[in-house]
Amino acid sequence: MSTSSNWLKLAYSLGCLCLTTTLFAAELPVAKPESVGMSAEKLREVDRIVEDLIAKKRLAGAQVAVTRKGKVVYNKSFGRMDIEAGKAMREDAIIRIYSMSKSITTAAALMLYDEGKIGLDDAVSKYIPEFKEVTVWDGDKAVPAKREPTVRDLMRHTAGLTYGGIGNAEVDKLFKQADLFSKGQTLAEFSAKMGKLPLKYEPGTEWMYSFSVDILGRVIEVAAGKPFDVFLQERIFNPLDMKDTGFYVPAEKLERLATVYNSDGKGTLKPVDVPATSSYRTKPGMLSGGGGLVSTMRDYLRFLQMVANGGKLDGKRVLKEKTVALMTHNEVPEVAMPIRFGKEMREGVGFGLGFNVRVATSDKWDPAGPVGEWGWGGMASTHYWASPKDDLVVVTMEQTLPYSFMLEWAVKQPIYDAIVK
Repeated sequence: MSTSSNWLKLAYSLGCLCLTTTLFAAELPVAKPESVGMSAEKLREVDRIVEDLIAKKRLAGAQVAVTRKGKVVYNKSFGRMDIEAGKAMREDAIIRIYSMSKSITTAAALMLYDEGKIGLDDAVSKYIPEFKEVTVWDGDKAVPAKREPTVRDLMRHTAGLTYGGIGNAEVDKLFKQADLFSKGQTLAEFSAKMGKLPLKYEPGTEWMYSFSVDILGRVIEVAAGKPFDVFLQERIFNPLDMKDTGFYVPAEKLERLATVYNSDGKGTLKPVDVPATSSYRTKPGMLSGGGGLVSTMRDYLRFLQMVANGGKLDGKRVLKEKTVALMTHNEVPEVAMPIRFGKEMREGVGFGLGFNVRVATSDKWDPAGPVGEWGWGGMASTHYWASPKDDLVVVTMEQTLPYSFMLEWAVKQPIYDAIVK
């Protein structure tokens, strides 16, 4: 064999080795539970719980993944992603993550904060002029707000914004008149409309779930000087190899989009958003950083592991460690604690810049959650949580309406119990 042939073979082999290494490096390492202090036997309780919920038709299908010390120790798919078509839940199923989009958007804004392009205490009007002379609803009229909402307020849901339907007929009427969801409108147009509406409360005095992270997406566009989706792709999705995350599902991936089901809670599941007619088939005009993304278990787990690692993954730093601390520690003022949804008070729970944060244990609200745990969820009952002291990250995926904690709360304690050292 000639010397040149030997060199060609060597070069080919090295090329294959590099390619293999690159592909492997893009996946989280997998380990046996016992190697990181967890019990495989106790984790099997999760199998039983999920399979029982599916057998009772409380959900169509689900995925549960667990990492400890940065290694995947449990990752299973159950049931169907489409009952009518007989399609099993795929490991690479594409899921509408709805409000799980919020933490990604907040992380994107914090990248610009790290670079000095956004200030957390900047007035929102610095980026969106319509928020300059913002008003707040006071009794029966709109009056000038005592201060403008800030970028920090947007991130922690203390900006005075709402999702509408807040129980005040006059304000609800203004929301409807604003035509917030006109077809084809851009994020810039949506944000401008929001800036002209009265706030529900004075910024910083209450916590209220709202459109604030959608507005944050527009702040990102202005500060970065490029479309929101382009920024996410270049700065988060590409570096973290989140290859199936975006605002719509391309035609070649549509067969992987799971069907959304409505549950009556008694064993009847009705399909309400199927791939063939889903709005996620095409790119939307309004890029919703508050609830518009689709993703996969793999992709989202990679994003969360980056946060759990203090802002880096696969040797790539995405966020400064001190910035990640802002995400995973409570930032809500004492006057606005604890966070609540209407009459639903979540005792012992605050909110950081992107995640809810457990500041005290509670027998009344999610008793399995330890102090320091951070996480959130999405409208179709997707959930995630992480416990820094346990070096644990968990994601549960499903596509079930109305929103429910059923799966999260069913498997949370067994997963914590599986930690043996």
